[in-house]
Amino acid sequence: MWTFLSNHAHVLVCLRQDPDLRARDLADRVGITERAIRRILHDLEVDGYIEIEKRGRRNHYQVCVGAPMRHPVEAGVDVGSVLDVIVGQNDQENTTAIAG
Repeated sequence: MWTFLSNHAHVLVCLRQDPDLRARDLADRVGITERAIRRILHDLEVDGYIEIEKRGRRNHYQVCVGAPMRHPVEAGVDVGSVLDVIVGQNDQENTTAIAG
């Protein structure tokens, strides 16, 4: 099955929703291995899309919302704008489900 978003994008969405997720929990949510998650986290950190802060034995992830989208088709659009649409939509659905 194909999806519109890459695994890298799925990880960013998850971290925007919960910046304290463990790699194991990210892997479960995205549906890939923990090893693949660690590779993606490394990619995102090296390319400036997340910052990782050690908090005791856990990591806290800060999504760099001003980072530009990588593909020329999305030139001039930052990651935060895209994530706001996706995460905001999920928040509205959750609110509707709770209220309904």
